[in-house]
Formats: sequence, C-alpha cells, structure tokens
Amino acid sequence: MQFSEVKGECHFNGTLATDRAGRLYDSRLRQSIRSARRPLSEREVRTVEAMTAMRITARLTRQLMDRWAEKHGLSEGRLHVLFRLATAPDHRLPLGELADVLEVTPRNITGLIDHLERDGLVERIDDPSDRRLTYARLTVAGGKRIDGMRAQGLEWQLKIAAGLSIDELEQLRHACFRLIENMTGAAVAERSA
Repeated sequence: MQFSEVKGECHFNGTLATDRAGRLYDSRLRQSIRSARRPLSEREVRTVEAMTAMRITARLTRQLMDRWAEKHGLSEGRLHVLFRLATAPDHRLPLGELADVLEVTPRNITGLIDHLERDGLVERIDDPSDRRLTYARLTVAGGKRIDGMRAQGLEWQLKIAAGLSIDELEQLRHACFRLIENMTGAAVAERSA
C-alpha cells in the first residue's frame, strides 16, 4: 500500500488546528465540548479530546489494516494468526493457546485456521502424545506470504508515523501503555533501559 493510497483511504471529519504550544487538536470537537450544557474543566476537555483522538486513530488504523490484509487475500484475523505463528517456536501453537493469545473464541480460531489451511498457509498437526491437542503450524507458503508482507508492513507503519521524533514515538507508546495499565490493572515489570 503506497502512502498516497493511505492518505486517500482515510477520512477525518474534524478540523485540525494548532494550539499556542504547536500541538494539534480538533477545533470542531473542542467547540462542541465547550458548548456543552455543563462546563468542563481543562483536564476534562483535554481528556475527552485525547480519548476521542485515540478512538479515531484506532478506527483509521483498523480500516487501513483491513484493506491492507484484503489486498493480500487475507482478513485481519487471518493476518494476525500468520504473524503469531511466524514468531512462535517451530512456527506452531496449540489452537487453544492461539485463541487465547489473539483474544478470540475457540470457534473463531477454528474458522480462521480452516480458511488458512484451505489456502495452504497453515496446517493442523495432532499431538501424538496428547490426542486432545491440535497445533496450527505455518506452512512454507504461509512463511513466504508473511515474509513478503513484513517489509511492506514496516514501511506502512513508518509512513504513518512520519514526522514524529523518537521522543514523540516513545511518549505515544508510553501514553498508550499507561492507558492499558489503567484499564487492565496490568502490573509493570521491572524497569529497564
């Protein structure tokens, strides 16, 4: 997907403006917030703006991911299965574990694997020591498909993040994980460099 295609496939209904500090915001959203019946504090306004910006970004990213996967003959779910198997030990995982990791139901993972198996990208392997256990394993064709897409996916992400400094990328990553921490209660592991 070329970056010009990315820009053409995304649509934003707001109006971008820059505040005194040079930071972007949606002036239409801010005006809407300020005209609400109950006046909001500056912290409340900034929270609503930030959460709205995050939701819009997530929606646009998901739309782009869906279109990118479709151009490669995959759904987003199938793409996630292939990427997960590509990084798994021996390029295989038990179906139940794969469902857990991808946060989908066992029924959903069965459907995803059915399609990928039909396309020759994944195969099911029974565990000879435990008949209840079935693995999904990436085939050579599946590995080639992912390898071909990996560089393009990185290029796509770099283009979307164009203009952000390393510091801004780290702040973005940190802010997202702080929100995840707040929503899930995930414990912070030992800090490292």
